[in-house]
Amino acid sequence: MKAILIEDEKAAVRNLRALLAEVAPQMEIIAELDSITESVAWLREHPMPGVIFMDIHLADGSAFEIFGHVHIACPIIFTTAYDEYALKAFKVSGIDYLLKPIGPEELRQAVDKLMTLCNAGHREEQLTELIRTLQNRTRYKTHFLIPGKGDKLYPLAVEQVQYFYIAEGVVRAVVDSECSYFIPHTLDELTDCLDPALFFRANRQYLLSRSAIRDLDLWFNNRLSVNLRTPTEDKILISKVRVNEFKTWFSGY
Repeated sequence: MKAILIEDEKAAVRNLRALLAEVAPQMEIIAELDSITESVAWLREHPMPGVIFMDIHLADGSAFEIFGHVHIACPIIFTTAYDEYALKAFKVSGIDYLLKPIGPEELRQAVDKLMTLCNAGHREEQLTELIRTLQNRTRYKTHFLIPGKGDKLYPLAVEQVQYFYIAEGVVRAVVDSECSYFIPHTLDELTDCLDPALFFRANRQYLLSRSAIRDLDLWFNNRLSVNLRTPTEDKILISKVRVNEFKTWFSGY
């Protein structure tokens, strides 16, 4: 079986290669990719492998962005240091979720599961049923509780938020030019728990609502510059590789 590794840490690549040589010597690693951009380009130009081993946090963003650019029709075994993305992983053909540091026994079990599903010929049906079950359990966040003075907590409806941004390690939710709130979540966590039909992760700093967007400018190298109704000091650019994804999201699913 042919496999590709999507991982940006060289030590992790070496470790995974060594473990696969030990527990699955029949597996042939045909590519090592370390970014969203490189992964999308490779998957567009090559036949689908038998399996993908995929880290989630890559040098240029979350690996889940890859699925917005290409259709991946093979099983995925996620390898990550974070445990909060398991639900999302199983919604995109993930068959196992291995937490780093990965040991030989857990990798062997993941490979055995892969081979069982493939040999039985039921992988697609089982994955479809698993995804359906997980999707039924999914609930997107609709409100935050914001600490106030003393012992007060105030509700903030997600629909009120124009955008979320991070500055100096702190995430804030912006309601208008005079009102913003500290949010005790990372942007990655917010991306996972908010309805993707309403919010788009423009880059590592900004998570935008559709209602916040005033207009767009065509930018150099086929990028887009997003202008918000509540202006920011930063220029918010949509990279060339994500322009089609952004346009699809903005025009509605």
